[in-house]
Parts: sequence; C-alpha cells; structure tokens
Amino acid sequence: MKFLKKIFIAMLALTAASGCKKLDLGPSDRFSELNFWTIDANVYNALYNNYSLMYNSNLYFYNESTSDNAFSSSGDYNLIASGNSTSALGKFQNDWSYYYSTIKSCNLFLLHIDENTTLSAEVKERLKAETRFIRAFAHFNLAKWYGDVPLVDRDLTPEEAQTISRTPKEQVMNFVIDELAAIAEILPSKNEIPAAENGRITSGAALALEARALLYEGDRMAEVVTVCEKLMNQQSTYGTYELVGNYSDLFNNPTVNRTNNETILSLQYVPGVRTWNEMWDFVPRSVGGRVSSMSPTQELVDDYLMLNGKDIDEAGSGYNEDNPYVNRDPRLTATVVYHGYDWTGQVNKIIYIKPGTDPVNFDGKPETVPLDEYSPASQSTSPTGYYWRKYYDPTSLPNLVSGINLHLLRYAEVLLTYAEAKNSLGQMDATVWNETIRALRERAGFTDAGALNYPGNANMTDIIRRERRVELAMEGLRTDDIFRWRIAEDVLNGWAHGAKFSADPSTDNGYIRAQNRNFDPDKNYLWPIPARDLSLNHNLTQNPGY
Repeated sequence: MKFLKKIFIAMLALTAASGCKKLDLGPSDRFSELNFWTIDANVYNALYNNYSLMYNSNLYFYNESTSDNAFSSSGDYNLIASGNSTSALGKFQNDWSYYYSTIKSCNLFLLHIDENTTLSAEVKERLKAETRFIRAFAHFNLAKWYGDVPLVDRDLTPEEAQTISRTPKEQVMNFVIDELAAIAEILPSKNEIPAAENGRITSGAALALEARALLYEGDRMAEVVTVCEKLMNQQSTYGTYELVGNYSDLFNNPTVNRTNNETILSLQYVPGVRTWNEMWDFVPRSVGGRVSSMSPTQELVDDYLMLNGKDIDEAGSGYNEDNPYVNRDPRLTATVVYHGYDWTGQVNKIIYIKPGTDPVNFDGKPETVPLDEYSPASQSTSPTGYYWRKYYDPTSLPNLVSGINLHLLRYAEVLLTYAEAKNSLGQMDATVWNETIRALRERAGFTDAGALNYPGNANMTDIIRRERRVELAMEGLRTDDIFRWRIAEDVLNGWAHGAKFSADPSTDNGYIRAQNRNFDPDKNYLWPIPARDLSLNHNLTQNPGY
C-alpha cells in the first residue's frame, strides 16, 4: 500500500515537471530538464510513474470479450468480435498509443537516470531493471496484437518517430526475452524486499513474464521448462511462491489479495487513492451493478468439469441440463454468477436470472421490473444470462469502486505453463501432473480420485487447455491462448451463447444467441496498424486484410 501511494504522488509530480522546457541555465526555484534527475525523489517519482503506465484495469478486463469467454456489447469490442472492425477503430489506436507512450516514458528514464550522482550504482541498476521490465512488457503486448512493430529501445527524436519502420516480430520477441532474462539476474527476489515495497517488480516477475513470452513463441518449449523450473525449484534465489489455499480469496478477499505467496506481480491499488470500478458493470443490478457491459458465455460455463472430473457431455458425468450448476468445478461459482446463485457480500441474496422467477427485489418489495432477470429487450441486464463474481470486492466503496489488486502474473499460471511445455515435449507424467494440474484442482476443491489422479492416455492437450481456461478466466489471457494455439477460427466463428433462457427452444436447444461472430484466419490473428499512424509515418505498412 505504501508503494502504491508513492505511485499516486509520482503521477502528480511528473505532471508538474513535464511542462519544463530545456534551458541553457536551469532555474533555481523549480525543476527543469537540467536539474530534475539530480534529485533522488524525482528519480523515484519517474519510476513510479512508469509503474502507473504499465497496464490498466480497462485493458485487463475487456480484452476478455475478444475471446470466447465473454461477450461485450460495447462498441469497439462488439465490432472486433463480430469481424466488423477497421484500422480506424479507436481500440486499435488507443492501445497502440498507450503502449508506445509507456515505452517513451521508460526510455526517457533510462536515458536520464545516470544524471543523478547521489543514488548508488546498485540502486540505479535496480531501478533501470524495473523500467526495462515495463518496457519489455509493452513491447510484448504490441507484438502479440500487431505482429511486426517498431522496436524502440532508446528515446527517439520526433523525426525518427515519424520515419521508423516495423521490426520483425521474431526480433521484437527476442528483445523481450533477452531483456527479461538479463534483468532477472539483477532484480531482488520477493524474499529480499521489505513489506513496504510489496508490488515492485522482482526477479520472479521477470522470470514469469519470460516464461509467458517463450510459451507464446510456441517452438521454445525446452526454454519454457528451464525458466519455470527456476521459479519452482530455486525459490531461495528467485522467491518463495506457492498456491493460496482458497481460490476465491485471491480475488475477493482484500487481505489475501494484497499479501500472499501466489501473486508474482499485480497492478497495485489502494482504496480512496488509486481505484478501479469495472465491476459496477459486471455484477447483477440487485447487488449494486449498473448495466451489464461484459458477461460470461455459455461456452465458458460449459468448460467447467463435474466434480468427478468428467466433462459435462461425457458418459457418467452426472450432468443435468435442467440443474446445470450443481456438482461442478468450484471455480465456476468463484467466477460466474448463474441463476439461483447465493450471493454474499455487502448484499446477501439469491440471484434470479431465469425469466419469470424473481419473487422480490433486493429491498423486499414486489418486483415491477426484475433487476437481474434475462430479457432480450433490456439494455441493462446480462445479454447472456450470466454475470461475473471474480474480483468482486465486498469492501468496495459506492458504485463498486475497489482498491484490490489485479493479478498480472501468479504462480498458478507458471504451473500451467510448465504443464503445457512438458506435455508438448512428450514429458508429461504423473510427477508433472501432480505438481501442476492435480495441485490446482486440489486447491480448487476437487476431492474425487477421477478428477485428481493422473489420467494416463487421455487427451492431455485438451485437459491442460481446459484447465488453463477455467483457472485464468477473466484475467485477460484467453484471447492470447486461442491465438497462439491457432484455434480462433474454431471458437470465434458462429454464435456466442448464453444460458438456456431463449424463448425459442427450437433454435440452439433454447440457449441464448448473444452474438454472431466472424473470425477470418487470414486477417484477424493480427490487429491492424492504426490508420492515423500510417498517415503520420509512411514507412509503416499495414497488416494483411485491412
């Protein structure tokens, strides 16, 4: 929390300093470019400003709606998912600008920090390493969305910025991976930093992001294994990590959310200082929601196993389509609000979503317009018949303004990455299974041997991918996964569905048709270079199909 408050103060300080112009003689009564970096506090303010630019809550949540996990009726996301986006779309322009603004700020920091002569060389190396992480993260996001992008590893002049060309994606990714490997040996581990610095980038964060980047490359699985094993087996060097005992606590218990041994790196928030409130548009109205701007799909719900470890459509699973939410993976209840959900928090009530079932509203008076029930004519209830629970903060302020952290990297992802890499190399066995998938399922609440024991000759690729989906749902990684697996044309074409509340049972067996999606594999695996940037820099070229 102390670290986050410093970020907030830094944002104010950097805003004040940014208007200073370079002078031949520095003023003695205020900061200028000539003396700003000589002050230790200013260096830290610049660092904390870069932290504040690393990522934001809007990107964290709404990118989920470009996957098969969620549907958003919001303009830009709706256009992307339906296949109707163009290079002029605001989402493409805003994300491009956001990442390059972050890179610009990081490069300025790296250019000027050595003008400070009072901080020790060791301290400055650490601050540089943190900044290099943020710069690498921005480049990684650019490359995964846009493909070939300008690699900017130094501060550019305005003229250079308007003439730079695209760098091959492979070169950008190599830069990212090399940077993360290098700074992992510079940064302290989480065990070496005081509690007041909780939230700062550590060696463990550098390794976790390196493993993710290597995994996304697809053909470097042996390297993925090596990096993951550093985090799993060399914890005295890179930090002690383990799964939290209760899955929901990571997202819904403010105390556990902020301080635990599973989080490797989170976006830092503090109630009343730096907050987010996307949940206002994700939860049912009867418990404080406003509208439903992004909702889970039936396709996501269907991927949660039965407690006996079987798929819902597998013989002997015990799945009952008329009572579909019983005996399911407990992570379903931790993530998705469904009809009959027992909601606890600032309001305690049963959530009625199926049309015609809500007897009373949240204050006990007869319903005139049911607040949460699915209605195809409603602009505020969920268009899929589902709402989100994951990341609901029971201590939130009015309008669900929250100060809990959003996890960017956590140990569960490392275990899933390790399992996927070992399986791709033909090295999945009972030992790896027990370290990874079994450990995650035990933490989730599975007890049946059919769910926990190593399944031998089963389709391990499908099992690991399903496990990754349900474990990491609503954490912004699903689109990345279906893109790198090259299955987007299979899961993002046709109707995205909602619950079995449709008035027409003859169509799709009564499941809501939420959105008809279109994904062109020859075009949509990359986002377009924004039209505005193409007009400013004629050395940039466009991606195919736009």
